[in-house]
Amino acid sequence: MDVLNQNMSFPGWLLATFVISFLMFLANSIYNLFFHPLAHIPGPFFARMSGIPSWYHAHQGDRYIWLGKQFQKYGDKIRAEPNTVLFNTPEAYEDIYAPKSNVRRSRFYEAWQLNGFKPTTLSTTDVAEHARKRKLLSHAFTEKSVRAASDFVVQNLDRWHELLIEDASCGWSPAVDISEKLDELAFDIMGDLSFGKSFNVKEPGDNNPFKNIPHNITDYSKLYNSVARSPWLDQFLWLKPRGLDWLLSVLTPSYVRQYQQFVHDSVTERIALYEKQVEKPESERRRDMFYYMCDARDPDTGLPAYEEDELRGEANLLIIAGSDTSAASLSGIFFYLTGDSNRYEKLVREIRSEFQSVDDIVYGPRLFSLEYLRACIDEGMRLTPAAPGDLPREVLTGGLKIQGEYYPKGTVVGTSNWVLSHKQDVYGDPDAFRPERWIVDETTGVTEEDVIRAQSCSRPFSRGPGRCLGQNFAIMKITMIVARTLYRLDVRREPSTTLGTMEAYDRNHFQLFDGYILFRHGPKVQFRKRQLGNHA
Repeated sequence: MDVLNQNMSFPGWLLATFVISFLMFLANSIYNLFFHPLAHIPGPFFARMSGIPSWYHAHQGDRYIWLGKQFQKYGDKIRAEPNTVLFNTPEAYEDIYAPKSNVRRSRFYEAWQLNGFKPTTLSTTDVAEHARKRKLLSHAFTEKSVRAASDFVVQNLDRWHELLIEDASCGWSPAVDISEKLDELAFDIMGDLSFGKSFNVKEPGDNNPFKNIPHNITDYSKLYNSVARSPWLDQFLWLKPRGLDWLLSVLTPSYVRQYQQFVHDSVTERIALYEKQVEKPESERRRDMFYYMCDARDPDTGLPAYEEDELRGEANLLIIAGSDTSAASLSGIFFYLTGDSNRYEKLVREIRSEFQSVDDIVYGPRLFSLEYLRACIDEGMRLTPAAPGDLPREVLTGGLKIQGEYYPKGTVVGTSNWVLSHKQDVYGDPDAFRPERWIVDETTGVTEEDVIRAQSCSRPFSRGPGRCLGQNFAIMKITMIVARTLYRLDVRREPSTTLGTMEAYDRNHFQLFDGYILFRHGPKVQFRKRQLGNHA
């Protein structure tokens, strides 16, 4: 053997390594296709053989479209990867995501754990630890904290409106990419709520050092989604504590390093502000979300619930989940409203008839009583789910029955939010923007059963242990932004623009990029100041 080692040249070793790797891949592929416990589940040939097709489409950002095509071809149950079965029925959704389902978050979420940060509510897969972290984080999303947060939303929104019509003195403003403008608004709101100050990225000019942070978040999420969907995820996670974390810190793109430094510095400043505020009477304290997190106490020990590193991790989560997801939903709502003049005018009439001034539009039952406004929001979120792909769950010991069929421990299961919310036999016209489908009305033929069925397939905030803790905050923010904007301003799609349209699928449909959370461009819209008494 030593003689063989001495005589074999470097090209020979390279060839031998390639041949052995190929044979291992071939053997694994044959096992996956014919002998794997999930071999009987239908799906595309190469996806049943390897995780590479699924990862490729995740990297391209069109995995949700690819999954939709597979469901059309193979039915409501597909094998999207060798060890992954995805479903497209509301019954399967309940079996997988219900509060007591025998699953945990898959290792997909572990890839999102950044070096130097403590595990967050997002990246924790242990069931008990995840429940503990959710309980602590819930302190930031009480009714009291959401009501307090609405004031920060209004302050940033009023300034945003001023900027939108700054150059519209003679009529309509210059056209802007509404997605970009909403990203800036949402980021400033979350800066106010998470770090005690707005970063003013919505303000004009390029001198603001935080101006590129929303774009950095986009690039960061796309990169980590590609890693998390990789067929080599297990090897990646095994190597992370064995030197890969150090190597990644060296090779980390500049935009990720800038974002990480931004979170670190912002949390440090906010903790210092909190420590100064606790010496003041409670009525004088700045009650943003970070205040409630700093103020939270562990129910078992009475000590502060979060260490400083944990606050940094959760702040990172809040910034991404609280800004990009709501901005994505709002972009979809404005895309569909500006493409449908009749429904736009119907919504404007409802808002402007209910309130006598923009100052009347505040957080409370009067705002949330607007039926058509909520229907437009529900329909926009159905067509533009903030996380268009699947939220993968790993079956635990004892297995799981999904629609009566048993799946063993270790199987990864899920449903695609975008595909399920476009289910033909539930919605009839799934690609159409039709808010009326959410309102029980004899004249339109929509029954209570129709609404319940529509709700069963559109889950923008998920369900069970993975349900979005910030659901009430997100709905408050989206409702306030739509209502106050359409009360104060007229909005229209720029004539002849195609930015944001899904030309390869349906030009009336919004083009989405799946980077775990949703990214998009457009549409280009124009604003003008609403004239007094104009209800249309």
